[in-house]
Amino acid sequence: MSESVLSEIHRVAGLALLLLILGLLMDHVAFFLLLGVLAYLAWHLFNLARFQRWFEEGRRFHPPEVWGVWGDVFYNVYRLQQRNRLRRRRIIRMLQRFQEATAIMPDATVVLGVQGEIEWWNEAAGISFGLRAPQDMGQRIANLVRHPAFAEFLTAGDYSGTVQFPSPVNEQVMLAVRIVRYGKEHLLLIARDITPIYRLDQVRRDFVANVSHELRTPLTVISGFLETMSEDDSYYPPQWAQQWGRSVYLMRKEASRMQHLVDELLLLSRLEMDKGMHRREIIPVSDMLTMIGEEAVVLSGTLRGELRHTISVEADPHVRLQGNNTELRSAFSNLIFNAVQYTPPQGRINVRWYADATGAHLEVSDTGVGISAEHIPRLTERFYRVDTARSRESGGTGLGLAIVKHVLNRHDAHLHIISAPGKGSTFVCDFPLILTIRSEAIN
Repeated sequence: MSESVLSEIHRVAGLALLLLILGLLMDHVAFFLLLGVLAYLAWHLFNLARFQRWFEEGRRFHPPEVWGVWGDVFYNVYRLQQRNRLRRRRIIRMLQRFQEATAIMPDATVVLGVQGEIEWWNEAAGISFGLRAPQDMGQRIANLVRHPAFAEFLTAGDYSGTVQFPSPVNEQVMLAVRIVRYGKEHLLLIARDITPIYRLDQVRRDFVANVSHELRTPLTVISGFLETMSEDDSYYPPQWAQQWGRSVYLMRKEASRMQHLVDELLLLSRLEMDKGMHRREIIPVSDMLTMIGEEAVVLSGTLRGELRHTISVEADPHVRLQGNNTELRSAFSNLIFNAVQYTPPQGRINVRWYADATGAHLEVSDTGVGISAEHIPRLTERFYRVDTARSRESGGTGLGLAIVKHVLNRHDAHLHIISAPGKGSTFVCDFPLILTIRSEAIN
């Protein structure tokens, strides 16, 4: 108990004792005690009214001089106000520094509330998104930036990645937007102008597509002449038959590999440039995998001779998929043929197609050499090879998994790779439930 309260108790006790003595002397004890209570209550009401008036009108100034417990009340409230005022000044200074720092940032920055309402933005955000004060303050960002990709990104609520879309003010400007949670109920939207990078990537895609297209015709002509020369010995003298035949064979082999590379480059360029899927159909995946498995057996015999692989295909015929038949066949064959190419002789390759509560899944497992953990995140990069010499020897182009990644992205699917050196590899394609169709639903 504080000293002021003890002093107040002593004063009240002393006053009560004095009034009791006076009441006994005047033979009116009850009257004097009632008079004391009323006087004490009036004193408290008077100080309460002073406190309210000071708190509402003059709380910025020093409190009035009051004795007793009310003096401590005035003083403690005044100290609390001073501390809160200092804390408020510090918060305001921190907020001003934050706004000054973000205002000069080249990246557009928008502070959002829990419902996506705009609370603040810097100058770059005003330029990039066309925000205007004060009419846009408090508006939901989804009502002002209406690009479908951005709306889907906001609705999903998974802000671990980024989303790219043109600026709503200028379609020639490409933005990469990221959202970060901070505090309890706030979001920080950061948009970066990636127009130079986007244009450079577009130039790169156009260059690859154009060069691949231009290479296709001369390669076809060269392959045709080499095939004719390999079948007709009259094109070179008899004494050169053995050496010339070997040279023609090597040229045909390299021309075929080059033609395969050009075909995959053209396919990859088309997948990158054509963002939408214009034609979807219901695909009997089990039939497709059975055919690819038969082709893999032939490929295994070609590569390994008598030491071919054991290839098994376990596909649920009741599980079908909605998508693009050509693209999915290319992706699935790339996964299975890769397993054939990188699995040692007499190894096993298991292909499994099934569905569960989350969607449809394709698993391609092998007993190959395996892949180190540091290589797995980069396997879907174009031309990336774990073992360059071995990949070239087996005829790989380094584009197969890049094609698989783009095809899966166009089907809202994901690729998971599980592998370790000496323990083989498992490639899993997870397709969403919305694209998974069971045969019972069709009939």
